[in-house]
Amino acid sequence: MIEENVKRILGELPAGVELVAAAKTRTPEDILQAVEAGIKILGENYVQEAREAFELVGRKVKWHFIGHLQRNKVKKAIEIFDMIETLDSPELAAEIDKRCSQAGKIMPVLIEINSGREKQKFGVLPEDAEVLIKTVAEFKSIKIKGLMTMGPAFGNPEDARPYFIKTKKLFDKIKTLDFPGVEMKCLSMGMTNSYRVAIEEGANMVRIGTKIFGPRSYD
Repeated sequence: MIEENVKRILGELPAGVELVAAAKTRTPEDILQAVEAGIKILGENYVQEAREAFELVGRKVKWHFIGHLQRNKVKKAIEIFDMIETLDSPELAAEIDKRCSQAGKIMPVLIEINSGREKQKFGVLPEDAEVLIKTVAEFKSIKIKGLMTMGPAFGNPEDARPYFIKTKKLFDKIKTLDFPGVEMKCLSMGMTNSYRVAIEEGANMVRIGTKIFGPRSYD
């Protein structure tokens, strides 16, 4: 099932859109099956789950952190991950920069935008993104590569469209500001329920879990 799902999704994605397989709660064996079916990027929400899968999968793929990263987990995270999609504060940026500097590594990051202004979700508010980006751009061991947004988890994918539009406008604006060392290349938006709408609104990276692995048995 996983192999068929991966091939079907990869076959329907437009050229230039990257698929991140959201592997939260999945077994290392299921994750390996997805990789063998053609997945090139794995997205993990938790460092410990990623470490367990990494032991089996290794560097066959790129690893993206797509959950809320706690500062006390950064040291272990940078050992595994090739990109952190959820940078949302100067404090987290400082910790990533410190740990990457110690490891001799430069970490690509996406700035997480709380496009729906949801109190229960992480991410920087759209109007605060420019200030955060200016701050993070000063760090030598971090490279800003774009933006990421979750968007409210509505039942109807169309309800997420305004939030994707808002994030794309912000993405385009920041690109024109030409901040030193900032490369607006990746726009990560949309999940299993909403990725088609996200692509229509400019996403070039989508995070899909359920449509690859099937429903989660727990969260």
